[in-house]
Amino acid sequence: MRIRQDRRLVRRDEHWLTLPNPWDIPVDICAGERVPLEPAAVDEVLSVLETAGTLARLAGTAPGHGTPRLTRLVLTPDFHKGAGIPIGTVVETEGALLPQAVGNDVNCGMRLEVTSLTVEEVRPRLDALERRLRHLFFEGGRRIALTPVQREALLREGLPGLLLTGDAPWQGYQPTDPGDCLDRMHAPAHPAGTAGAFADWITSAGSGGGASHDSIIGGIGGGNHFAELQYVARVHDASAAYAWGLTPGMVVLMVHSGSLSLGHQANATALDGLRETWPAGLPRPLNGILPFPLDERSAAARRRYLDAFGNAANFAAGNRFFLALTMRAGLAAECGRMTARLVYDAPHNLFWQDGDRIVHRKGATPAGGHEQMTGGPYAMWGEPVIVPGSMGAASYVLRGHGDPRTLASACHGAGRRVPRGATARASDRDLDAFLREFRVVTPLNHRDPAVARRADVMAAWRRDLKQEAPWAYKDIGPVVSSLHAGGVAAPVAELRPLLTVKG
Repeated sequence: MRIRQDRRLVRRDEHWLTLPNPWDIPVDICAGERVPLEPAAVDEVLSVLETAGTLARLAGTAPGHGTPRLTRLVLTPDFHKGAGIPIGTVVETEGALLPQAVGNDVNCGMRLEVTSLTVEEVRPRLDALERRLRHLFFEGGRRIALTPVQREALLREGLPGLLLTGDAPWQGYQPTDPGDCLDRMHAPAHPAGTAGAFADWITSAGSGGGASHDSIIGGIGGGNHFAELQYVARVHDASAAYAWGLTPGMVVLMVHSGSLSLGHQANATALDGLRETWPAGLPRPLNGILPFPLDERSAAARRRYLDAFGNAANFAAGNRFFLALTMRAGLAAECGRMTARLVYDAPHNLFWQDGDRIVHRKGATPAGGHEQMTGGPYAMWGEPVIVPGSMGAASYVLRGHGDPRTLASACHGAGRRVPRGATARASDRDLDAFLREFRVVTPLNHRDPAVARRADVMAAWRRDLKQEAPWAYKDIGPVVSSLHAGGVAAPVAELRPLLTVKG
């Protein structure tokens, strides 16, 4: 069924639209005729495009440093309204860095691991797994101990730095574990000159140098973040699926999380620096988006942000690693000896700089083709693109084509259909029907009779769950079809969920 789109969008063909605008900035949108695109998100894109005028005015205050420009915008099929910049937006600039085009949740992303277990082995044990995973994630069971040296190594040198520093007595981890293949991560590390912005977290491990636990590392986070147990339900590309270990019936672990509070602090560092260095007498932009020109005036403030940004990005990758370890530990405890191997770790909220050219992705994932993946395990296939569905729906693994129309980008999920604030109006009957069919592990055990008697507690839990229920999101089928038919990425395998852990 075709969906009536916003009249401001111009459809070029079945899979692509564009958005004419007063600044004549190219805006390409990959979305088939069955993918809804909300008018509020289009309003937000037009507001983002006002940054072209901001950059032109900034250029006039710093002659001799070149002209910073907004050169292109790309919108992916899961495009929907964000907080100033839509989710599913890719922004290309020259001579300017836009921290807000990355957002607060720096290096939010996906980690996908394939296990040695089959769905037939795991499905009968889901009751016990639910109890064990609730204990591991929400009742003090994960207990990830890190020393101050390890914490600083993670923040400054990423996952490689952590794994090379000190002992690793973490539950379910072996130093030679093939699940930790760093060449199967899009960005294993974002080197930072200092981790001073997060000294409190480093020193919270104690002054004696020993390892200690905290409630931050290994946390899922809120919103649409999750850790999910799935199985390979269908293979679309037999050669790529075989090469990646995705055979029908195999159980996989999918983790979606980011930098938690560290990303918020990194973005606050950027905004503080932007306000400090904003030229006197130049009005602040009405859309609230403050750019860093790549000039000497902003160099010191930009450096502070880049260090904090690198710290948060490194933490996010490490956090996904520990979330996957926790899932492995729960599986091993209930199902016996098992192995897990990383398929890919892909970021959503980052920027990539090549000289003066910067590509910012917010709620979008890299989708490089085999030309961009030379020398690694994906050189023959293209970059793995992990597209999760809504809770209880199928997810997909695709291989990227490096399409220049999307700046080699793809969507990072199905995308919201209903804003979070409107989900409370959803039917309780629909939520009950969903919970009868699907397992959701949360800090609150809604099956506990003592909990069920607390109407106030249950009402708050149901309200939160409705925000991430299937009806709040677009149908994953048309979204993946848009990527495929639009030449952005080709499906490799379809994954079906068994159990989801939500923070």
